[in-house]
Amino acid sequence: MPIYITLMNLTEQGVKNIQDAPKRIESGIRYQEKLGGKLLGFYVTLGDYDYIGIADAPNDEVVMRFLLGLSITGNVQTKTLKAYTTEQMAKIVKDLP
Repeated sequence: MPIYITLMNLTEQGVKNIQDAPKRIESGIRYQEKLGGKLLGFYVTLGDYDYIGIADAPNDEVVMRFLLGLSITGNVQTKTLKAYTTEQMAKIVKDLP
């Protein structure tokens, strides 16, 4: 399945309700699984982003549905990257001139 890396920042609302963050994260994981995705890793980070999630999903549409559902809550803003393994990259570049 494709892998997606989501970079997240708390919104002002998310910061005001930070005590509820662990519960919200667990709810997000269950929602992602309900849609057919699977969380591979979730990290609270220092630096430019507050959270980083790494997940796989059957397709881009599932990820889009998840991200829109997450954004509706108003607690985080997201940026998502579709990632490829080194094996996938080797197949992609194999027939390049």
